[in-house]
Amino acid sequence: MLLAWPLSVLAAEPGATTAAPAATAPMVNSGVAGQLTQLVFGLLLVLGLIFFLAWLLRRVQQAGPAGKGQVIELIGSRALGPRDRLMLVQVGNEQILLGLSPGTITALHVLKEPVEVPTASEKATPEFAQHLLKILGKDQKDTK
Repeated sequence: MLLAWPLSVLAAEPGATTAAPAATAPMVNSGVAGQLTQLVFGLLLVLGLIFFLAWLLRRVQQAGPAGKGQVIELIGSRALGPRDRLMLVQVGNEQILLGLSPGTITALHVLKEPVEVPTASEKATPEFAQHLLKILGKDQKDTK
């Protein structure tokens, strides 16, 4: 009896039943548009969060102890091919020339005298540029 009462009220008012479908149709359309908007904003939020965390991870790794307290330091590297490299590393006071290929690292030579590496402030000028500056009669220090 209690379950039939709401249905009898709706059946007694025929005008209410005809107005309800017209009112629910825009709500259904706005509901789908609202859900779609919510989905797009949620997706953008998640993508933004992923990019922010990747940026933050990069910053934290760079801010770590880079060079401070490190025993092994990379001095230089040269690509020999698409997958092979030569690397010069310094371990304590020794410099070691390493050959890297897929799956193997080989110590090629231990240098008796360390190679002097120019610092970032002393930018190395290629030989061609030095020769061109000599021909033009300009000193290398004038270009800085």
